[in-house]
Formats: sequence, C-alpha cells, structure tokens
Amino acid sequence: MMERNLRKERIGIVASNKMDKSIVVAIERKVKHGLYGKFVKKTSRFVAHDEENTCNEGDTVKIMETRPLSKSKNWRLVEIIERVK
Repeated sequence: MMERNLRKERIGIVASNKMDKSIVVAIERKVKHGLYGKFVKKTSRFVAHDEENTCNEGDTVKIMETRPLSKSKNWRLVEIIERVK
C-alpha cells in the first residue's frame, strides 16, 4: 500500500468569490529585503475549489493542495476559520 505525500496547507483571506464553485485566496507574508533589511509584504493569490459556494469576501479560510481541477485551480477549501462580520 502506497502512502500519500503530505499536502501543503495555507491560511488566507478570500479576495474574490465571483466565480461559480471557485474562490481566490490571498495569502500575505513578510519577507526581509535583501539589501535594506526592511520587511516587505508579499501577497500570493491562489484559486481554490469551493464546492458549496459557502465563502464570502473577507472570510479567513484554510486551503489544501490537490490535483489540478482546471487550468489555474489546484487548491481546495478545507474549512472556513472565521466569517467576515
């Protein structure tokens, strides 16, 4: 029996939910500038699969890496951590 590799998980904020069964999740991290040493915010945007269309913009969600579902979609929604107020 073969074991599955560990899949990457990320926590981010829903930036867009205008697509059907898809969301765009923005993940922000701070990176130290090589020369000046100042911390700079970098944002990565991932398209994730949301089967029930439950997410709204501003929600904090956890996504997990999965097989390619479309040209740009290879992440899926695991859980909604916090709903926007």
